[in-house]
Amino acid sequence: MATPQRSPRLQQRGAGRGPLGSRPSASVWYGLGLLVLLGAAQLYFAVPAGRSIPYSEFKVLVRDGQLTEISISDQTIHGTLKNAEKDKAQFTTTRVEDPKLAEELDAKGVKYTGESANRWLPDLLGWILPLLFFVAIWGFFFRRMSGAEGGVMSFARSKGKVYADDEVKVKFSDVAGVDEAENELKEIVEFLKTPSKYTNLGGKIPKGVLLVGPPGTGKTLLARAVAGEAHVPFFSLSGSEFVEMFVGVGAARIRDLFQQAEAKAPCIVFIDELDALGKARTQSPFGSHEEREQTLNQLLAEMDGFDSRKGVIIMAATNRPEVLDAALLRPGRFDRQVLVDKPDIKGREDILRIHVKNVKIAPDADLKVVAARTAGFAGADLANLVNEAALLAARNDKPAVGMIEFESAMDRLIAGLEKKRVMSVKERKIVAYHECGHAIVATTLPGLDPVHKISIVQRGFGALGYTMQLPIEDRYLMTRGELLAQLAVLLGGRTAEEIALGEISTGASNDLQRATDIARAMVTEYGMSDALGAINYDGNKRPRFLDIQMGGERGVHGEDTAKQIDAEIKRILTDAHNTAREILMSKRDKLETVTARLLEVEVMEGDELRRLLT
Repeated sequence: MATPQRSPRLQQRGAGRGPLGSRPSASVWYGLGLLVLLGAAQLYFAVPAGRSIPYSEFKVLVRDGQLTEISISDQTIHGTLKNAEKDKAQFTTTRVEDPKLAEELDAKGVKYTGESANRWLPDLLGWILPLLFFVAIWGFFFRRMSGAEGGVMSFARSKGKVYADDEVKVKFSDVAGVDEAENELKEIVEFLKTPSKYTNLGGKIPKGVLLVGPPGTGKTLLARAVAGEAHVPFFSLSGSEFVEMFVGVGAARIRDLFQQAEAKAPCIVFIDELDALGKARTQSPFGSHEEREQTLNQLLAEMDGFDSRKGVIIMAATNRPEVLDAALLRPGRFDRQVLVDKPDIKGREDILRIHVKNVKIAPDADLKVVAARTAGFAGADLANLVNEAALLAARNDKPAVGMIEFESAMDRLIAGLEKKRVMSVKERKIVAYHECGHAIVATTLPGLDPVHKISIVQRGFGALGYTMQLPIEDRYLMTRGELLAQLAVLLGGRTAEEIALGEISTGASNDLQRATDIARAMVTEYGMSDALGAINYDGNKRPRFLDIQMGGERGVHGEDTAKQIDAEIKRILTDAHNTAREILMSKRDKLETVTARLLEVEVMEGDELRRLLT
């Protein structure tokens, strides 16, 4: 029930995407026309002339003398009626073996003739031509399937989407919050536009540019902006599109990709999620991934082989640079690495202004305030924030998006979706004391982010309440004193339950987990323990931009050191618990006052909390 953690969400900004269209070949249209012709011919020869009548009715017509003439074939009899309208004079009946038919026709004076069995044209159009058509179709697909590196059944063709130079509409004006990365990439644009400026001096442009950064910061958008500014074709594909179940397919796709790129030079080849293709090659007792390694080897060979003066720029993006093979990062391949980091407060405001261009904004909506309250948000998070605010305004039939909608959208993205479940009186009281404990400790200790809101409304996955602290400025470092104060805030909820109710609940499980992680990091990573000194004992390597652990192995230290680490973590958490207890005991009456008010309103703003504590 402590302050929820933000989890960045990946989302690109920019113009729509659409691969180059391909028109159907002429052979396809010829085949369709032949099918229509065959169908019409079959209907013409299959449908008999005139109306069809039973043979018994035909015999009655013969006896009554109603026939002018008939034509007898092997299977049918066609005839003409006397004194009938032109469109109803013709008839057809199925022939039946009747030896006396000729006598009856002679008696009535009916002219009759026989038809020879000449069926070559119906047979030709009925089954020989369709057979020839299907043979032609089979031969067409067979030639396509047996091609060297193409065809319907070939896996060797690159699956990259190709965008023409006039299809990429993204410009640098559509990108904000990453000014340093943008300036780095402007040099690539200049080379693609005027390569002679560099080649005349003997300079060589980097063959590969690797964009690294957290998810959602706009790496793909930047690559598209480079292509849009330079007005060159843009090849876009993912690293996972090279790897298949068949060995050798990925290497063939790499070769095909570079052949296409050289044919369309100058151009940009962008490989998203490069870590899916370029992981470090290792030997393990369980064997290696032969197909992926062959694909990576082919990529390394192709990047060495092509001439950068042709104007083919290889760009790639990843949020896990630490797992890439070292051969990819050496000079001559991806020798320029550009960091695309999360934006600062000014960058967030610029990103918000880009995303609200097509949104009706109310006068009370202050984007500077929104930018200040969204520290840690990536560009994709801000785009999602604007979209959620617009959806909330539309749901409430508002003519424009106001500050209330932005606040509600921030609550939804940070804390989760609001739930309408009803808690019992006892549980509401426990949650209220818990959240007030967090808020009072956070407001009392110096150097902490101010409390923005306290709520006992259920949100997200299992959050019965939350206390939201919003920073007033961007922070990049934290001191030991600030970390200790943060631990006291995390343990303030559990401590408030002890003091006010004389009992503790399971609601502090997430607080305890986060507090333990911080204390362990202080001891094993940051060297903030006097007992253990300035030594890093942590063996768990974390990805640079992903908040997950790479493995569960313990650091390289002995059992005695492990016991000291556990003891030091316990001491730090005990001191933080005592600090929170001292604060809440000194403000026992304020704890009751704030809790009573929170139970009444369910959501309390930070300004009201500070008024109650004065």
